[in-house]
Amino acid sequence: MTSNPAQGLPFLPGNTFRDPTKSLYHRPQTLGYKNGYSLPRRPVVGIGRDPLIVTELTQAELDQLANQRPTLTYGQARPAPPEDFIPSHVAFDKKVLRFDGYFKQVITVSPGEEYRVRPVVFYYYLEDDSIAVVEPVVENSGIPQGKLIKRQQLPKNDQGEIYHWKDLNLGNEIIVYGTTYRLTSCDNFTQEYLESEGVIVNDPEEMPCDPYSEGRVQPLRSYITPSDFDRLKQFLTMDRKVLRFYALWDYSDTLYGETRPVIIQYYLMDNSVEIREVHEPNNGRDPFPVLLRRQRLPKQTHPCSASFPTCVLEVSDQEVEEYYLPKDFKVGETMIVLGRRFLLYDCDEFTKNYYRDNFAESFTKVEVDKKDSNKVTKEIPPYNGFGSLEDTMQNCLSLIPQPPKKDFLKMLENDHKVLRYQARLDTQNGEDRQRIFILSYFLSNDMISIFEPPVRNSGIVGGKFLEKTRIPKPGCTIDNPVYYGPADFAIGTTVEDQLSHLRREQHRSLCTSPHEDQEDPLPPHNVNLSLHP
Repeated sequence: MTSNPAQGLPFLPGNTFRDPTKSLYHRPQTLGYKNGYSLPRRPVVGIGRDPLIVTELTQAELDQLANQRPTLTYGQARPAPPEDFIPSHVAFDKKVLRFDGYFKQVITVSPGEEYRVRPVVFYYYLEDDSIAVVEPVVENSGIPQGKLIKRQQLPKNDQGEIYHWKDLNLGNEIIVYGTTYRLTSCDNFTQEYLESEGVIVNDPEEMPCDPYSEGRVQPLRSYITPSDFDRLKQFLTMDRKVLRFYALWDYSDTLYGETRPVIIQYYLMDNSVEIREVHEPNNGRDPFPVLLRRQRLPKQTHPCSASFPTCVLEVSDQEVEEYYLPKDFKVGETMIVLGRRFLLYDCDEFTKNYYRDNFAESFTKVEVDKKDSNKVTKEIPPYNGFGSLEDTMQNCLSLIPQPPKKDFLKMLENDHKVLRYQARLDTQNGEDRQRIFILSYFLSNDMISIFEPPVRNSGIVGGKFLEKTRIPKPGCTIDNPVYYGPADFAIGTTVEDQLSHLRREQHRSLCTSPHEDQEDPLPPHNVNLSLHP
């Protein structure tokens, strides 16, 4: 139950009176919602909508009452207690002055540079007046960087004085251990601290450029707006379509120069050009047919300076003004490709149809005189007498001699087939005329061997008279010999040897003789032969 105090009476128990007519006792709403958040609000009426008897104060008045310090009503005001002593390592803890600067390092071992500018950072610690010098680390610089001078009190002169923050200002030069550092800028805290201490901070300076770093700066790239040419359509429509020209590369005006045939192929798919050499058998050249690999061929480039190393650097796309196109190739004209002259004298049928349909041009073959080199005839040296003629000939035919080729079919058919004849020496000596010999002719390899049977008490040692070999006929040359064959042996013929003459008396074959299978008999006349061992 709420009661209202009477006018002029203090709001104390016993001085209030009950209002019998009051029927509303609800409390005012002090919470509200705004944008989904609950917010408190100050009530403007009391309980039961009674007016509030407290005077509302503004926020400024409430702040003034909160910040106002009460004073003693009676007696003298008590003096404030003295503040506690704070040491410097506590007052200036983690307070550091930062200055940016540089020093010049003299280079004495390089003729291309005199000095280098190396940036550094000075850290001045207020708590103990120590200084640390640090160089920012640059990746792959090749120079030891990082902390140049560790944190310490740096000597100022020979009298024992050290550097103080009053000696540090922008534009000042500081000599530390023989190195001169120059301060160029500082951070905001350093500037505010120096100005609060009454120091006028100079204007910041720009860091000088390092000549070595400027020389390594890459120039800005130039970009070209891509064209709206549809390369995909060109690839799909012109794939596997190649223009083929037959040309002559003429450099006969140079030392040891000549004219060499080449094939120039132009690929319509990507406008690239390839030049291939035409090799002939045994021309003595390396078997590499590609003279110019497939690439876009520049026709005109931007003029280069005299110092541009064109012999070791390729021309980039930015330096090319125009590339070779199909309209630049014409039969009968000489074109310059990378400083070399090529005379186009013919093309294939597809190329002729392409130029007829697209450029309304018809090409005809141009007759050119191809300078053929003098063909060197192979001269075989004369036979020197060492080894057989066939083995010696292999040394003249190839660098690595191969064994002479044999008739294997003849060797298989006539293997173990031997013609044997009995003969005597054709001589004036009566003792030698009585000697009997066995002449064996081997059909498998056309070789002849002579054997003398031993005779008891004859005084002549029998055995092998002639080693198995081929015997050339008399009258033939040593470089082109004609050897004895099975048709050259008949009863009564004479075989000449460098050692003796044999007179055959009896013919005996231990195997099937090829003379029996032939229709014509052996020639009955005598044949004189000259044997060569």
